[in-house]
Amino acid sequence: MAKRVVVGMSGGVDSSLAALLLKEQGYDVVGLFMRNWHEKDDSGCCTADEDFYDVRAVCAKIGMPYYSVDFADEYYDRVFRHFVDEYKKGRTPNPDVLCNKEIKFAPFVEQARKMGADYIATGHYCNVAHNEDGNYLLKAKDQNKDQTYFLNQVTSKQLEDVIFPIGDLDKSTVRELAAKYGLSTADKKDSTGICFIGERNFKAFLSQYIPMQEGKIIDTGGKIVGKHDGVFYYTVGQRKGLGIGGVKDCADGAWFVVGKDVEKNELYVSKGDQSLLYHNVLETDSFNYIPYAPAEDEFECEVRIRHRQPLQKAVCTKKAGGGIKLVFERAQRAIVEGQYAVLYRGDVCLGGGVIERKYNY
Repeated sequence: MAKRVVVGMSGGVDSSLAALLLKEQGYDVVGLFMRNWHEKDDSGCCTADEDFYDVRAVCAKIGMPYYSVDFADEYYDRVFRHFVDEYKKGRTPNPDVLCNKEIKFAPFVEQARKMGADYIATGHYCNVAHNEDGNYLLKAKDQNKDQTYFLNQVTSKQLEDVIFPIGDLDKSTVRELAAKYGLSTADKKDSTGICFIGERNFKAFLSQYIPMQEGKIIDTGGKIVGKHDGVFYYTVGQRKGLGIGGVKDCADGAWFVVGKDVEKNELYVSKGDQSLLYHNVLETDSFNYIPYAPAEDEFECEVRIRHRQPLQKAVCTKKAGGGIKLVFERAQRAIVEGQYAVLYRGDVCLGGGVIERKYNY
């Protein structure tokens, strides 16, 4: 009998082609669609319904069964609560990273096993190596689409029996093959932003969960240069949407956020001079190694502090308690607390940790 693969179907072209390729390879392929959020968007449409319609169409074309499972409660408890709590602290979380660890490679896998899965597959742009000493997370061929950053919190155990069918393809090839096989999602636009917010106004969405209060915008010289709607809306390094008008006796250049104080409800900005945004050291208090920590207490590596950022050279030092300290070869712009520092050695993703603090030597 053919081995069964349960594929996480999102309704997009990537998971659609992943399922088709597995079917072509002779696997017994079953599609499983996850509903993680029930709220409708501003137009009154539930995007999950639209995506599931696309899943049905693709599975019918391929000739494979499909099912839907509701993880909205798990998502709310394991991902969304953390998202809101982090914003309340003035930090900038990444719910997509947590969703992979807590949903896609947790209850989703459990459900797939109940369906008789021998393997689990997704449409992520990455690769995996199953070795005797553990499961290694590897970069995708398409470096522009590589999604190992978003998988930095999964464990070696969670990668067991996982297949990433499109890891060796670039995005243009994925679309070309999907079109060649007549998949209806071949030209479907990629989803962007936070999945449960979608195309809606971020301020309006966040204000439903965190009370907002107008406060002062203060420049680096202590001058009040404007008012904000709530410090939770802003991220360090942000330039757009500050709403600061003409201010006398200020330097040339764009305004950008350099800090915020949640307790005082104050937003701090600078104009022209970006030096306050650059730091060459960051620390995490914990770190998820895939599959295990390097033997050295101090080692050279490459780092990303945001998705699609070019890899940056750094020296990593292990800290007592499981965290790390990274000293960068070149100072980094806008290191943001709550985001993830993800380490690499060659094609291997070593894992990641939540950025807790930044400073300069």
